[in-house]
Amino acid sequence: MTPRFRTTAQDPASGARTGVLETPHGPVETPAFMPVASQGTVKGLTHDQVEALGAGIILVNSYHLFLRPGVETVEAMGGLHSYISWPKPILTDSGGFQIYSLSPLVRVQEEGVRFASHLDGTRIFLSPEDVVDLQVRLGTDIMMCLDHFPPFPSSEETVKESVRRTSAWARRSKARFDGHGTGQHLWGISQGGILPDLRRRSIEDLLEMDFSGYAYGGLGIGEPRTSLFEVLELGDGLLPKDRPRYLMGMGYVEDVLEAVSRGVDLFDCVLPTRNARNGTLFTSRGRVAIKNLKYARDERPLDEACSCYTCRNFSRAYLRHLFERGEISSSVLNTIHNLHFYLDIFRKIRQTIASNSFSSLKKSLISNASAKEETT
Repeated sequence: MTPRFRTTAQDPASGARTGVLETPHGPVETPAFMPVASQGTVKGLTHDQVEALGAGIILVNSYHLFLRPGVETVEAMGGLHSYISWPKPILTDSGGFQIYSLSPLVRVQEEGVRFASHLDGTRIFLSPEDVVDLQVRLGTDIMMCLDHFPPFPSSEETVKESVRRTSAWARRSKARFDGHGTGQHLWGISQGGILPDLRRRSIEDLLEMDFSGYAYGGLGIGEPRTSLFEVLELGDGLLPKDRPRYLMGMGYVEDVLEAVSRGVDLFDCVLPTRNARNGTLFTSRGRVAIKNLKYARDERPLDEACSCYTCRNFSRAYLRHLFERGEISSSVLNTIHNLHFYLDIFRKIRQTIASNSFSSLKKSLISNASAKEETT
């Protein structure tokens, strides 16, 4: 397989790197953060706003689109990019996490997954091949294999079985994908929890199949942070340098920086957008719970160091008023700020890796992130 990822700069003191990921809908500069648009939209924002904030790629969930509006509808409307009117790259998650976490009566079998829709209880079966077919029909740029992950903690035997099944499903997914002959990407997902031997086995299994990218699955679900970092260090030593690495569902700034230091290129998380809607805002001086009474007459912008539309135009007092009244514009303005905050961090990460100053940025951002709440 011809690699469609190239490293453009390497931090001399760590595994951090910048790169360019080529996709059918254009290049993505990495490290990159994917705003979560599960239903085909980033909640609270238009695509123009998301693009203006600097997002180069978004994540859409194939499970949700499979249930509503249905793949047939998306396909009839010209594919996912046309249907949602987003011109840039799209990664679709296989839906495995949603199947296991949202759906009642999940039954994992060798053939695939039987489950009930969390919407109306309809019984559904999806095989690894079905999941590939669905994503091909959606027309996504990067699709993920169906994987099987156990909760944390689980017994070693349970984790071992999840690795075996994930590898078996990945082989079937790759065979089905190769038969389509599209220009899309299919990425494999490693499992193994925090058990080094099993994580190594999972990664080595995937490497034999020669995917165009590799993801770390089954992390960020309660394991110790030191164990998470050990898994990423293991992967950094095993995964090829000419393929992108994706840490699924991880968004805390401290964890992102540590992951970038260990060679991770792509991230997604609902943290900035969900917190925005709930009134928790991220700033260069710590988090702000905008509902607090102390902001009722606060004339300052949310973050004096921020250049986003929200901070350039509105006071904390007004943002608190909107949130307290339940105004739709509260979610809009808060999401603009939080997403700008995250995407700006990734801009700085790319810039400092290129200028050999990433370690200074990492130290500064981790110090700011440790301030759980702004004190002034």
